[in-house]
Amino acid sequence: MGRAYQNRKVSMAKTSDAKAKVYSKYGRELYVCAKAGGIDPDGNLALRGLIERAKKAQVPAHVIEKALDKAKGGGGEDFAPARYEGFGPGGCMVIVDCLTDNPNRTFNDVRQCFTKTKAKIGIQGAVSHMFDHSAIMAFAHADEDTVLEALLAADVDVSDIESEDGKITVFTPPADYFKAKQALTDAFGEIDFDVDEIQFLPRSVTAISGDDLVLFDKFLDMLNELDDVQNIYHDAEV
Repeated sequence: MGRAYQNRKVSMAKTSDAKAKVYSKYGRELYVCAKAGGIDPDGNLALRGLIERAKKAQVPAHVIEKALDKAKGGGGEDFAPARYEGFGPGGCMVIVDCLTDNPNRTFNDVRQCFTKTKAKIGIQGAVSHMFDHSAIMAFAHADEDTVLEALLAADVDVSDIESEDGKITVFTPPADYFKAKQALTDAFGEIDFDVDEIQFLPRSVTAISGDDLVLFDKFLDMLNELDDVQNIYHDAEV
């Protein structure tokens, strides 16, 4: 698929100063996931996967436990997902995923990030049709055919599979994420996934440079400073 998927999703932890943002991001996601599907990871596969990703991101155990305890209590904030799309500096396409307890505030905050960097926020669907929504699992393995056979035997819809430098990367529709992960675990035992999540992958890239690149960096920094922003996806090639 020629994905370069890691570069298209903005890292929330470029510096040590951003660790608090990462903890807050996962804390909010864990709370929402546990509140919706239950606090038992064995019965809530989405929560189990999220806990694993949080641990990989070096989120402290007490942050994870606090989020689950908060969900167990049943009270607290009522967060809802919100997605904003538009064109960033240099005409690149951008998707911003948020969790918010105040949609009006979040929309205004995100819009400010666009307008202050000569970018333009759009309506829902403005750019998402130019991205593929895909589950991605990457892990160390030498035999692509064996992995593909295990997935097909479990009736997983495999969008694509890549093999490079002793690593296999599997792409499936989001609906098959849990089935694919279970099939891989059943076939090969516990796997230490390098990548294990659902992302928006651009179908093409937009090259940006010069002044647009300066504005793009400012744009991403402004978005990352917003507590409600969870993930940012883009097609910029810098």
